[in-house]
Amino acid sequence: MNFGGLNTVWVIVMFDLPTDTRQARKQYTIFRKHLLNDGFVMMQYSVYMRHSASDENAQAHAKRIKCHLPPDGEVRIIKITDKQFGRIEVFYGEKHKKIEQPPEQLSLF
Repeated sequence: MNFGGLNTVWVIVMFDLPTDTRQARKQYTIFRKHLLNDGFVMMQYSVYMRHSASDENAQAHAKRIKCHLPPDGEVRIIKITDKQFGRIEVFYGEKHKKIEQPPEQLSLF
């Protein structure tokens, strides 16, 4: 994937998972906890995101997600640059919260 020379990438995971049975809710919870443990934060319901230092790092997170997919439902992964992320338009009703910002410095693992 070529991001036009930009190194930092946002990984956005969107999912629609069933919660109609006890087992389905358990699978949903396990998947959600995996995202949180992998550094994702909730952007909105069923949409989680995390900042990655490079496309290679973003690919590694996507691979981990694919290894933890629940048996039912749908999961989508989008990778976008900081510039693309900055162009997201957010609209609020009466209640609103602070818009997510890229980290000021990169974390090295």
